[in-house]
Amino acid sequence: MSQTVELNQGEVKINFSSPTAGKLSFKDLGLTDEDLVFDSGLLRLVFDFEGIGEHHYFKMPTVEISYKEEMAETHWQCDFNEETILDKTDHHGHSTVILLNRNKLSELEHHHKNALTVHGEFPKGVHISAEDSFINFFN
Repeated sequence: MSQTVELNQGEVKINFSSPTAGKLSFKDLGLTDEDLVFDSGLLRLVFDFEGIGEHHYFKMPTVEISYKEEMAETHWQCDFNEETILDKTDHHGHSTVILLNRNKLSELEHHHKNALTVHGEFPKGVHISAEDSFINFFN
């Protein structure tokens, strides 16, 4: 694997050193269910692509987040290089699928710093499933 994980209060940061193709679970990235407990209901995931070099985005970059609790409504915001690229509310369920526009990601890329930040707001504390949550960013 070409990722390292940093855990801070309310935040998970995954640093990529090269593009990893295909669907990866949060477990594949090195996270456990215990790492993904957010009692405040606020989640912040940072995917740092700074050192990945040459790459091609998947046709529809995807973040799928599965949680143990039934949630009435969740709010999601995705920022790439500090510009909001998605803002949505998801209604009722145990998971959320976030589909990103690869052309927008490419347009906003910088020469060095490239970070995708996913903010999630839950109505109560949440336990994310490492095995059932996935990302798919690169071909």
